[in-house]
Amino acid sequence: MTAVLTVWWGDRTVGALCIDRQGDIEFTYADAWRAASDARAISVSLPLRAEPFLRRETRPFFEGLLPEENQRIAVARALGISQQNEFRLLEQIGGEVAGALSLWPEGETPPIASYETPPTPLSEDALIALLDRLPTRPLLAGEAGLRLSLAGAQAKVPLIMTDAGLALPRPGEPTTHILKPPIARFADTTENEAFAMRLAKGIGLDTADADIRSVRDRSFLLVRRYDRKADSGGRVQRLHQEDFCQAMGYTSAQKYAADGGPVFRDCFALLRRAATRPARDMLKLLDAALFNLIIGNADAHGKNFSLLHASDGITLAPLYDLLSTVSYPDLSPNLAMKIAKRARLEDLVARDWAKFAEETGLTEPFIRRRAAALADAVTTHAPTARAGFPPGVQRGMQQFADLVAARAARLKEAL
Repeated sequence: MTAVLTVWWGDRTVGALCIDRQGDIEFTYADAWRAASDARAISVSLPLRAEPFLRRETRPFFEGLLPEENQRIAVARALGISQQNEFRLLEQIGGEVAGALSLWPEGETPPIASYETPPTPLSEDALIALLDRLPTRPLLAGEAGLRLSLAGAQAKVPLIMTDAGLALPRPGEPTTHILKPPIARFADTTENEAFAMRLAKGIGLDTADADIRSVRDRSFLLVRRYDRKADSGGRVQRLHQEDFCQAMGYTSAQKYAADGGPVFRDCFALLRRAATRPARDMLKLLDAALFNLIIGNADAHGKNFSLLHASDGITLAPLYDLLSTVSYPDLSPNLAMKIAKRARLEDLVARDWAKFAEETGLTEPFIRRRAAALADAVTTHAPTARAGFPPGVQRGMQQFADLVAARAARLKEAL
């Protein structure tokens, strides 16, 4: 092997990610990790075993830790690395990723976070400068002391929330929040996502906390990381998670069903075999599928659902990246994962619910009742969700509230 990255879970070595002269990668669990009484697999697709996992098995999980599409291109450009060289990208930005792991060159030990003093909060000028840099330098790639990575095709950066404001992490510090600036191509994406996230939480869906923040005249979405948790001493701990593509062995290029990625049948089957309480999480996934249908989130693909690996089992992670994509004519209105082979809400008819029941493994009467209940809940709660924001923001949300109400009514017709 020509290079090795040590994979750490906190302060313990999990295994090694290696690359040879031909560019092939493999992952091997450390013997000491496998022998530990509390050893856990880092992915459903990478179960504990002594034999190495070859490239085809290894790549989906580790490649899935990196940003995608134009974000990966921009990161690679900022670092002077080929966008196809996933190993070198992880070498440069794999210190703080989604989940509990961190990747460091062989021989290096992850720095220990210091909690004696809080990190220095960003001034207004510094926060404005950060927002300006993100389009060309996603995740602030290449800036001294930062090794940050998050999956996804949208600009974002993980930060730490302190009592005095947002701060960049110091070496070894787990981040607590994700800052997402507006998407320049589309109007009111911050208001759109904030409304959808608050609406989901308001009707009882397990959803990440999100809020709109601003600095001077610049607004952005701030999302609390569900894969981070403060212990009794106030120290932030990383919780392990993986998205459905990683868990099922699909790369990020296959996140859409149209590209050979997972469909709802696969997602429900994953929960059935991997979740500690599959019945509960299958019902939560059903709610997520129906809610995305109601709000018009056609971009709910395999990387927008995740598993949370806790010490007491595996559960469906809180919902995130909720957005009414059908609000934008330039985006495809076709669902990333079809429901009963229907790509649009407008195409659904009453007989399709029997097909969806067969795909999910749930009963048709239950799905019908749950869909009607969610449609009613969304219609009832939408004004409350919108009212929770400042007046100027509410005006921008009216179009989304009206769209959601109309789609909820249409769903009930299809029942």
